[in-house]
Amino acid sequence: MSESGHTWRLAFQSHPAEAARVRRWTGVRLAYDDAPTIANELFIAILGSSPARRTDAIEITISTAGRRARITASGAYRLPVVQTHGPGALIINRLSQSSGVTANGYGLWAQFHQELT
Repeated sequence: MSESGHTWRLAFQSHPAEAARVRRWTGVRLAYDDAPTIANELFIAILGSSPARRTDAIEITISTAGRRARITASGAYRLPVVQTHGPGALIINRLSQSSGVTANGYGLWAQFHQELT
């Protein structure tokens, strides 16, 4: 039996005030209490990676397959090591089952299982 899922993608302005919007957008799509916090930390890491904290946009992608869910945040610049191993990474690692850097080095992802509803 194959797992069905959904994918949502939205570009957010690269401004710290958008973090609240990222949390709300994520929270209504995933049945996992920590999902908004994970999305927030991913967003902030990408925001902090751009020169002078400016990038065109930060794209958040949410993908589900059965109970599995993945949040990915991507920007326009390759991530420096501090953004992939900083304090936010500790939060992401504690709240998700696995996480990492996207193949192109421009984003971060976290994967976890949603609660059964």
